[in-house]
Amino acid sequence: MLRYVLTRFAIWIPSVLLVMLAVYALAFYGAGDPIKLIFLRAPGDVAYNPAKIEAIRESAGLNRPFLEQFASYVLNLLQGKFGNSLTSGRSVWAMVSAAAPVSLKLALCSIALTAIVAIPLGMIAALKQNSRLDYIILGTALFLWAIPAYVAGPLLMVGLILLFPGADVPYGWGGIFDVRILLPLLVLSFQPIALIVRQTRAAVIEVLSEDFVRTARAKGVPEVIVAIRHILRPVLTPVVTQLGLIMITIVNGAIFVELVFGLPGLGRLTVQALINSDYPVILAITLIGSFLVMISNLLVDVLYPMLDPRAHDTTRSR
Repeated sequence: MLRYVLTRFAIWIPSVLLVMLAVYALAFYGAGDPIKLIFLRAPGDVAYNPAKIEAIRESAGLNRPFLEQFASYVLNLLQGKFGNSLTSGRSVWAMVSAAAPVSLKLALCSIALTAIVAIPLGMIAALKQNSRLDYIILGTALFLWAIPAYVAGPLLMVGLILLFPGADVPYGWGGIFDVRILLPLLVLSFQPIALIVRQTRAAVIEVLSEDFVRTARAKGVPEVIVAIRHILRPVLTPVVTQLGLIMITIVNGAIFVELVFGLPGLGRLTVQALINSDYPVILAITLIGSFLVMISNLLVDVLYPMLDPRAHDTTRSR
């Protein structure tokens, strides 16, 4: 297993380089010039001084050829240097390390809420297939999947204020045990819950036709025991494989959720960096997002043989 994990990390290196190269190319050839934006925010005629603009661009190393800039950036990364923000001058690593814990806690809570809510609902829908309860669960899942985070967030916030006029607006961050996290957590979990409900339902329906399930029922084993002992484990195998897709959904949704609810996480930092054309911050966040998705995919590959022993030999042979 250790050899397999190390091999996957070795394969990821060119993938990460390609992602960084693509993002760096977009930043290099993009329309936004961060140096000009800095001067445009300054008062007076200093905004129209080409000599000062070129001097700052030269001091930041932005006047060099594309490949030379990219190679320098990669070498700095290997030394643990993410550079400084072009707009604030702060260390990019300090900015990211301050925002990352908020997004990480929110993502982990969202995954936990998704598992606690979606898996039981998916199993109930499958066990009550084609019943009214099944249709209600499936319809709700489709409804949640169709609502993007940037629509659900403001709507729920307005609905909360209308239903409870005296309630405080859930804006800001006070930790995972703060009541203000409930609304953004729900919004961030809508689409993952819808995805896992449908995946679990399909997996349970497939498992119900297996011989071991029919045998357990023929022996008079209670339905709850059949569901937990005989159905749950094989169902978790295809559900866990969706972890990578869930992580992508959470990373994308966090950008809008954190902006709407005022959470000081990576999503909000990403929006600010895009507005300011702060390329070092954008590159660092892109690298972290790619790493999170790759780690989640690796976690799926490691957990899959544990849940399905038949996949163990396949994993060993890679």
